[in-house]
Amino acid sequence: MTEETAVNYTHYDYLDLAPGASSARIETSYAQLLERFGYGDTDAGQDLSGLVRMVHAAYEVLSNPDSRRKYDATLDQEAAMADAELKAALDQQPSWQPRVVQDVPVPLQSALRALAA
Repeated sequence: MTEETAVNYTHYDYLDLAPGASSARIETSYAQLLERFGYGDTDAGQDLSGLVRMVHAAYEVLSNPDSRRKYDATLDQEAAMADAELKAALDQQPSWQPRVVQDVPVPLQSALRALAA
């Protein structure tokens, strides 16, 4: 059974930036992305409209110092909660006994004994 994990992209991801990026870097990245997506070209804009909207939204938040400060605080809080959850999961004792490499499964032991006899 596999468990699917949702990927949460941040505004920094949409602008292809590291969280500590300068205001100038934010401006440059925003302009480069719009150029790369051909923003203004009606055909390209129709295909990527959702992504372009996400880039615009990311720029709106990250280009405003107050909005960016609040956003970064939210990201920090979410990261701390995720770290605490992971630590709690790792601190739990496993409900199964780990196997040692030298342990040989019983059916294999029986088969080897039968071959040796």
